[in-house]
Amino acid sequence: MKRLALSCGLVLIIALVALPSRTVAQGPQVRASLKAAVMQRLGADTDITITYSRPGVKGRAIWGALVPNGMAPGNQYSKNQPFPWRAGANENTTIEFSKGVLIEGQPLDAGKYGLHMVPSEKEWTIIFSKNNSAWGSFSYKQEEDALRVTVAPVAAPFQEWLTYGFDDLAGKSATAFLSWEKLKVPFKISLPQ
Repeated sequence: MKRLALSCGLVLIIALVALPSRTVAQGPQVRASLKAAVMQRLGADTDITITYSRPGVKGRAIWGALVPNGMAPGNQYSKNQPFPWRAGANENTTIEFSKGVLIEGQPLDAGKYGLHMVPSEKEWTIIFSKNNSAWGSFSYKQEEDALRVTVAPVAAPFQEWLTYGFDDLAGKSATAFLSWEKLKVPFKISLPQ
């Protein structure tokens, strides 16, 4: 009887020791929207870095559907307050400037900002929030805005995975853009004179 109890105890200990190693061996889960970043230098030493997660279209209706026009209706995560789109997936999309810049001609200090957007058919509001560490846009507060600009979206070739990039490179200026599905949202960044 003692041998049976000892054998059962030994099997239990081996099982408990082996269980965590199987869990660790599985590794972290791969997210559906992978993290990405893009960086562009303007002038001699002004770096701009956009960090975001890349959702895919995956056959879904995007504009006016998955991403609503206007502010998204409140939900349990936003304490029932309307909120802008997080301009990507997962955590807050961020944009960082190593030095002060002009966005669509308006000044914005050096720093790291949460990037949010309010889409519509004819014009989009791009929001640079002082809060850059939120999960998405659920906790967005307008009083944390550093800057808001309005831009016009343009038709673009189909893009399965949300992408940020830079066009119209002119040394001291560039046009940053978000491209996804069949839409491109450009905003001009330039160095102060």
